[in-house]
Amino acid sequence: MQSLRYKAGGRAFAHIAQFHPELTALRRDLHAHPELGFEEVYTSKRVKEALKLCGVDEIHDGIGRTGVVGVIRGRSTSSGSMVGLRADMDALPLAEHNDFSWKSCKPGLMHGCGHDGHTAMLVGAARYLAETRDFDGTAVLVFQPGEEGFAGARVMMEDGLFDRFPVQSIYAMHNWPAMKPGTVGINSGPMMAAADRFTIEITGRGGHGAHAYQTVDVMVVAAHIITAAQTIVSRNVRPIESAVVSICAAQAGDLGAFSVLPGSATLVGTVRTFDPVVQELVEKRLKELCNAIALGFGATATVHYERIYPATINSESEAIFAGDVAESLLGADHVVRDLEPSMGAEDFAFMLQTRPGAYLRLGQGTGASGSALHNSRYDFNDDILPLGSALHASLIEQSMPLATP
Repeated sequence: MQSLRYKAGGRAFAHIAQFHPELTALRRDLHAHPELGFEEVYTSKRVKEALKLCGVDEIHDGIGRTGVVGVIRGRSTSSGSMVGLRADMDALPLAEHNDFSWKSCKPGLMHGCGHDGHTAMLVGAARYLAETRDFDGTAVLVFQPGEEGFAGARVMMEDGLFDRFPVQSIYAMHNWPAMKPGTVGINSGPMMAAADRFTIEITGRGGHGAHAYQTVDVMVVAAHIITAAQTIVSRNVRPIESAVVSICAAQAGDLGAFSVLPGSATLVGTVRTFDPVVQELVEKRLKELCNAIALGFGATATVHYERIYPATINSESEAIFAGDVAESLLGADHVVRDLEPSMGAEDFAFMLQTRPGAYLRLGQGTGASGSALHNSRYDFNDDILPLGSALHASLIEQSMPLATP
């Protein structure tokens, strides 16, 4: 990454690179002490300690339970502008299989998605912004808990995040192993899909496997539902739209009772979409199929459908601006402005529903282990810490520039 040619944003990068070892130490300490959503007590404490040392103007904790917000005022605040930056802090319920010295000290928990690195990058931006203050306005740094399935962004907002800190726009970024270090990806629309969860409860009549004619076989019903569910995307969703229907778990009967047909079965899965109209269609068709199939076999099926996260949609002007900022650091050849959306989900979507902003991908490569996100051998690439911090800081400086004398 050192061979990349930094342009207008090089000043921020060069400044932050001076304390790269300290950011690396912080990141690895957080990696060694992973915490699940709303349990980030140690992480929040370390963030508050770091922000205090950085010299930020205000530190607010307990927002969204374990969330932390740092406030930095620029050399001038005459513009009245306020821009937010967000980093997630939580880890995954995943056993780590790495053997480096900073591996997780908590069995069954690890930073398998790089939120430790996201937190360290935002701390790096805080230090730079507090030391230089080369902007006209107020920077709001949001350290968010519970991104991994806990909707921590929504909880922070329900706790008054944007009432207390009325930012005009907000930005976030996520490391992306599929992209090379020193690259940034973005687009002016969907970045991540909506994530829905469904549970299908099938009820029939159990009995002896040798006398199946006396039963209402839920295994047969489940098999037909699993097969039919795949036709929703192929036969109901327009080909130019995107959707995924995946049944990811099935539970019925007892593995030790090979001749007993169970009386009930449960299927659990997920739906991913970008368009609310498609989302509505998939939910409707899934319920219709399950009910009709179960009825046809004399069984019943109840579908519990839950919308977990909405789609993460970048606002156009902010996405274009963020791409321009990335180009100022890396040059146009290292910025992908039409990045393909991911069918994964992200609760930053809740913030983008109420504030304009953009979500960026920061390339980090797969490293020596060749591991991607949510893998037991994944680790954040510490080489990109200064670049991520500089990108955060440059979003603030370029969105709220000081007046030219």
